[in-house]
Amino acid sequence: MTRLDATAAATLVAAAIGEARTQGLRPMAVVVVDAAAQVIATLREPAASALRIDIALGKAAAAVGMGANTRTLSARAEKMPVFFGAVAAAASQKFIAQTGAVLITDAAGTVLGAAGASGGTGDEDERICIAGIAAARLEHA
Repeated sequence: MTRLDATAAATLVAAAIGEARTQGLRPMAVVVVDAAAQVIATLREPAASALRIDIALGKAAAAVGMGANTRTLSARAEKMPVFFGAVAAAASQKFIAQTGAVLITDAAGTVLGAAGASGGTGDEDERICIAGIAAARLEHA
């Protein structure tokens, strides 16, 4: 696969939400973006709070924009808060460097996009993204 398609993205968000229900997590939102951080698929549970899509998108866009999972970005942001604050302010897209987004890659490691989630802890958000990626038969970084 050289591009992330809508079918795979739809499978991913549905599977991620399904995993959240299996784990008994709080209501979630999941967003999948392509390599240009443009939205391909979004799914928000009706009981998820108002900003969940925005936060999930900000995490996914940050991962693609910086070429790293947000777990890594969050650790970097702790060491360079001024830089990451400046990036967030200067970026034309939402940019949230908090754990909960995972890069989607092909078998060769080329970044195809990212999945971001919001609603649980960063670890929970990340975990459901990884489950969704696996369900869509995609790879992750």
